[in-house]
Amino acid sequence: MIGGRPIILLDTNVLVYAHDLRDKSKQREAITTLDILGGTQAGCISVQVLAEFYAVAIAKLYAHLSNANAGRQVELLSQAFPVVHLTAPIVLEAIRGVREHQLSYWDAQIWATAKLNQIPVVLSEDFTDGRTIEGVRFRNPFAPGFDLRSIVRLN
Repeated sequence: MIGGRPIILLDTNVLVYAHDLRDKSKQREAITTLDILGGTQAGCISVQVLAEFYAVAIAKLYAHLSNANAGRQVELLSQAFPVVHLTAPIVLEAIRGVREHQLSYWDAQIWATAKLNQIPVVLSEDFTDGRTIEGVRFRNPFAPGFDLRSIVRLN
């Protein structure tokens, strides 16, 4: 944490892999990541991530979660991590991110959420690992050699 604020914003794919039975290696990494961030209070999630997780969990996971189970997982995640809310300034900043940084809208919204909430790191496999955009650095927690503990210790 920095001054009581989380330092890492989790993207949807980390939450999804924690429940995906097809890739045991990514599942282990995702669960470890959630455990470390939950235990250190260094991580947070956004409303967008909760909604995307629910949609993927009930429709796209190899072993779909039931509506009730997926809803329960969203409830547990929202209790385990601070939830960053979606605001009009985030939407406007995301639109700028699409225009100026050629991000997809949904990726731009993740970036804008981190940027406007002063969260310096986003964990996601959807961005180039190590890329920094206007002070927000993207790290792939599934990349070889990735060390979450070093990020948490450095901050």
